Amino acid sequence: MKATEIVKTKNSQWLMFGRDVDKPEKIIDTNQYMLVCGERALLMDPGGIELFAPMLASVLRYASVEHITDIFASHQDPDIISSLGLWDQALPEAVLHSPWLWEGFIRHFGMKNIRYAPIADEGGKIDLAGYTVEMIPAHYLHSSGNFHIYDPQAKVLMSGDIGAALEDVDAPLFVDDFEAHIPKMKGFHQRWMPSNEAKLDWINRVRKLDIEYMAPQHGRIFTGDNIKKFLDWFEQLPVGTAIGRTAQARQEKK
Repeated sequence: MKATEIVKTKNSQWLMFGRDVDKPEKIIDTNQYMLVCGERALLMDPGGIELFAPMLASVLRYASVEHITDIFASHQDPDIISSLGLWDQALPEAVLHSPWLWEGFIRHFGMKNIRYAPIADEGGKIDLAGYTVEMIPAHYLHSSGNFHIYDPQAKVLMSGDIGAALEDVDAPLFVDDFEAHIPKMKGFHQRWMPSNEAKLDWINRVRKLDIEYMAPQHGRIFTGDNIKKFLDWFEQLPVGTAIGRTAQARQEKK
């Protein structure tokens, strides 16, 4: 599994893990992230159970077990957190920050040691010994209880499934040509994002943040002007398209 430094400041280091050439063929490729600041580390959307072994080996190159004190799961999907039962054994003293709505479901992945810290609907903050990141609401995009991580010091937004694209494992790390990247995102966002109202609420919230890196769970990372281009594109994109297709199919049968 590849490990890549996204950005480093005097107080922190953002890392991405993914593009695993050895993953099972039918397992969707995912990006996992870790923020290291001093002797604390936050592991974000640590991945599915199939990826646990390479993920553990990769993260331990950058932070020791005792320093990985916090885990964040943006929502309940198995590609995000089905490895929880194994992290529960590796990091028994850690805290899991995840939506209150999904606690009863996420615990099915196995959780005897790690403490669950439910995130309220309005979001909140994670304090890593004085280094603070924000949990930004992204409800219904695509999960009914969903959050992103914003680091105002490093100016990074870990955006979960928003901005996701289906890519080859050898694809570049960053979006270079936005227009060429659209076909890799369009179908995913139209089908997996169900609510135009929720989409606009998130865009209005995110436009107020100072972001230099937007890091989704699948595909490439957005930087600079490509972040604005994405927000403008996403704003006008109709989502929840399966509903329209279902209605059209009913009409065609009549």
